[in-house]
Amino acid sequence: MKVSPTDSRQNNIIAFLGKETFFRGYFQFEGTVRIDGKVEGEIVSSHTLIVGEGASIKGSIKVSKVVCGGNVTGSIESGESIQLVKPSNVHADIRTPVLSVEEGVIFNGNCRMETGFSGQEEESPQMEVKQA
Repeated sequence: MKVSPTDSRQNNIIAFLGKETFFRGYFQFEGTVRIDGKVEGEIVSSHTLIVGEGASIKGSIKVSKVVCGGNVTGSIESGESIQLVKPSNVHADIRTPVLSVEEGVIFNGNCRMETGFSGQEEESPQMEVKQA
């Protein structure tokens, strides 16, 4: 089932940062969180992050699952999956076992797809994916 960043009813959202919200620092949560505002810093969770249309995140994201319809600059690391839906604009290095990119999304960065993250990096070739 496709999760839309615009439909919050299906996601059991426990926290919501609205369009006029700005947060800077370390943000950790449990459950599903939706961001429509601006965040600078680090976002960490073992749950789901929804980046709404118009949201802007600068920094690193390390969560279980990401559904992105906004703007992200930095890095995204997901243990389960990353779903980029239009009109997202992502300039980030991505690390995830499953990546879905909808037509119309802008993604510039490196993508490394693997299961199970360890603290030690393995040497393997990286593929750069660019879509306009």
